[in-house]
Amino acid sequence: MWPLALVTTLALSGAVAETVNLRQHDTQYSFAVDYDNNQFLLDGKPFRYVSGSFHYFRAPRQYWRDRLRKMRAAGLNAVSTYVEWSLHEPERGQFNWSGDADIVEFLSIAEQEDLLVLLRPGPYICAERDLSQRLINCPVLADFVGSAALYLTKLLDKIEPFLRGNGGPIIMVQVENEYGSFNACNAEYLRILKRLFLDKIGDKALLYTTDGTSESMLRCGTVPGVFATVDFGSGGNVTKAFEPLRAKQPKGPLVNSEFYPGWLTHWGESFQRVKTGVVVQTLKDMLDIGASVNIYMFFGGTNFGLTSGANGGYNEFKPQITSYDYDAPLSEAGDPTDKYFAIRNAIGQYLPLPNISQPAASPKGNYGPVLLEPISKLLDDDDDDDDLFVMSRSTADFPKTFEALSVDQGLVLYEAKLPSSIPDEYTLNAKIKDRGLVYVNKQLYGVLSRTDKKFTLPLKKSYGDHLRILVENQGRLNYGNELRDFKGVSDVTIDGIEVISWNMTGYSFPDVSILRGKESISTDDADNGTLKSSPLFLRGRFSVAGQPLDTFLDTTGWGKGMAFVNGHNLGRYWPSVGPQITLYVPAPYLRPGDNELIVLEFEHVSPTRKMKFQSVPNFG
Repeated sequence: MWPLALVTTLALSGAVAETVNLRQHDTQYSFAVDYDNNQFLLDGKPFRYVSGSFHYFRAPRQYWRDRLRKMRAAGLNAVSTYVEWSLHEPERGQFNWSGDADIVEFLSIAEQEDLLVLLRPGPYICAERDLSQRLINCPVLADFVGSAALYLTKLLDKIEPFLRGNGGPIIMVQVENEYGSFNACNAEYLRILKRLFLDKIGDKALLYTTDGTSESMLRCGTVPGVFATVDFGSGGNVTKAFEPLRAKQPKGPLVNSEFYPGWLTHWGESFQRVKTGVVVQTLKDMLDIGASVNIYMFFGGTNFGLTSGANGGYNEFKPQITSYDYDAPLSEAGDPTDKYFAIRNAIGQYLPLPNISQPAASPKGNYGPVLLEPISKLLDDDDDDDDLFVMSRSTADFPKTFEALSVDQGLVLYEAKLPSSIPDEYTLNAKIKDRGLVYVNKQLYGVLSRTDKKFTLPLKKSYGDHLRILVENQGRLNYGNELRDFKGVSDVTIDGIEVISWNMTGYSFPDVSILRGKESISTDDADNGTLKSSPLFLRGRFSVAGQPLDTFLDTTGWGKGMAFVNGHNLGRYWPSVGPQITLYVPAPYLRPGDNELIVLEFEHVSPTRKMKFQSVPNFG
């Protein structure tokens, strides 16, 4: 993935400290591996953990305590979380540690709820999240490591008081993430990260790695002197699954760092589920042999905004849905499921259950239908509104990528004038990443799709000569050897002749509050519901009586777009493809009395122009 010479040069330059910072600390608190007896030692006493994954960035901070308390009530004694680099450093050198990014508050609540912590700061995380363009845009490893060192230093300074050696809850810190899954297999890169972590952590927490169970993954992902763990799902022979780890690491406790009680779901497939009985049996098989386990996910939550990622590559592209329910023991709305109670009963056979009342599902709001009125076209040359969400403009002979245009999550409009010499009927061909609406003279004529492998479109000269391709980033690849997943359109040809001279406009939607004062507009743009000339913003208002409750926005009958409630981006909806039909709306996003719903619909407006808030989710 990166040249070894660059890594070695960086290491020798002193960019990463070589020495281990062995600060004095109270020896009363510690976490270590007893290799002779194949066990962990917590504060000098034999210990094993049954942990659950909960990523703080997938739930409003108002719900952190609720979710953590429910995890403890299930018998878990630890929580595992990724730390999302792009959340905390959205722009180089600009750090965010407040609001839903307040990791210090999350760690404090975990400690108060009697949970130890397994911290997974990357710098790379998979987590089915969109891989930030800033993280894939480093041309050489030295740039990447330099950026990662800055981020990790800031993070580790923040969490230092929470390390176990300082009396805090963090017992383990992961070095990179599933690095053995990648072709790079660069041992020097991992050693650099190890030295960076040691410089900040010393022996106050245990460093560990996580990889799949194959020999090649363990060979490339493990680091000398760092405790190794594996991940695998439900079903199958547990002892056999651990054999590659035992061959690599003959002594020490066995750990499954990602035991899957469910699975992720992509747009266009059935919602993925794993049977409770299989999950519980595999969990008990691991606990029977003394292993420690982290259940991934115990609470999945939601990919709010445009943060969901994708799997596959150019020849197979599968974007992930907005929900990260994961068929986890706690649902997307934080409700305990039958799987939750079955797992709790199983854990109770091995660990003492806390004296906490068993949780119940929270009440949900049914706020009814909302009529949505059109208020603005995204693409409208006759209206200043088309500039409201523009974040970049550029011209070039050939189309630039989103990353070159500094567009992270959003849309880019590519415009060119077609040559006068084109035949009366011709074929447009383009490499698209990921989905492109094709307009000629402001008229929609088709869709190019990476998922559907649709890269050609028949057109006619009579349609006009002003070509527009509005490209959507549906989520960057978050796993595999094609992580440099640059978005946009390229190699645009008319009957094999390349189109040159492009104007490019990037759109981003971090805040739609500027639309709140907009008056309704009359538009005849919809033809049988299909938007002919531009994606359309629509707005509606609804009332909440009393204390707001969690609810679900039903998008049945609409095409594809994104929805905002009181300025909060709920994420992408795509009911015409499914399986996710509803978007989860947390109560903290609502307010008593008047509330506002704004949607940006790309393709098809429901004939009723209504969406409704209901009390139950719909996954198709």
